[in-house]
Amino acid sequence: MTEQAITVTLTTEKKPKPDPSTLVFGKVFTDHMFMMDYTEGKGWHDAQILPYQPITLDPASVIFHYGQSVFEGLKAYLTAEGKVLLFRPEKNFERLNKSNDRLCIPEIDEEFALSALKQLIEIEKDWIPKGEGTSLYIRPFVISTQPYLGVSASISYKFMIILSPVGSYYKEGIKPVKIFVENEYVRAVAGGTGSAKTGGNYAASLKAQAIAAEKGYSQVLWLDGVEKKYIEEVGAMNVFFKINGEVVTPKLNGSILQGVTRGSIIELLKHWNIPVVEKRIEMAEIAEAYKKGQLEEAFGTGTAAVISPIGEFLWNEERIIINNGETGELSKKIYDTITDIQNGRKEDPFGWTVEVK
Repeated sequence: MTEQAITVTLTTEKKPKPDPSTLVFGKVFTDHMFMMDYTEGKGWHDAQILPYQPITLDPASVIFHYGQSVFEGLKAYLTAEGKVLLFRPEKNFERLNKSNDRLCIPEIDEEFALSALKQLIEIEKDWIPKGEGTSLYIRPFVISTQPYLGVSASISYKFMIILSPVGSYYKEGIKPVKIFVENEYVRAVAGGTGSAKTGGNYAASLKAQAIAAEKGYSQVLWLDGVEKKYIEEVGAMNVFFKINGEVVTPKLNGSILQGVTRGSIIELLKHWNIPVVEKRIEMAEIAEAYKKGQLEEAFGTGTAAVISPIGEFLWNEERIIINNGETGELSKKIYDTITDIQNGRKEDPFGWTVEVK
């Protein structure tokens, strides 16, 4: 697979580049995209980079009816020296294949996928915005394309990569968010698809997200789907708590996404000799730590924000205010360190960054 050639067709009409200060996440796309097809008996074939364009699918395609799809999210960063860096991209393609396996989608060649991504970014390098906090968001995804209304895995697929320039997540400086703890709806259970990055998980979260927004909260903290007392994830992020000097985060249990940023932060904390524990955490424990004055910080982690400090939880109509609603010292230190590594401003002792050449 890694020897497969990629056909390149360049656009004859390049789009104007947007002003970095006006960028809104996920609304502007670059001139080109990557696409490759899978056919049963033939495998993955016809890898190509071509002008960004609509695709045509049969109305009976499996993706429309049974949601057999997976996706990833990562970023490319432009350093002050003009180098283009990716942050742990091999982890994203490794996780894509774990999602593929759970959704009965054929495995992709991770080495080839990374090579194709590098080639696409090299063509689209001018789309990486210049400016503090900006980057080029990368969305690899696989959709099922067989026209068939029977409930079974598709025999044909498309693997695609599209790119979108994005502005700074914190245009006015890093600020804590308010989180609504969801007690009624559930997102996933162990044995389900919670550990896979598939569209259905996010569709299942929309109702609770809408309710949270009505109450003035920006995100939802999900509890486990069985007992509804153990903490799982915050919206599209993993979650961490600093309690009495120790950092704790929910242990991966089959219904929590294995975040690349999550894993990086755990490594970073251990590198700093800060106690960090992965375990089952009850929401009641967090409330108790708050009452005892031991809940020092809380933050979500993910590709979009890196760190999203949490200033408040609403649980059973009880407000839990963390660090006076301000960004904690550790949250800020983690954010600064990882973003400095991602942007090439600080030495990378972990070998996390990959240069696009």
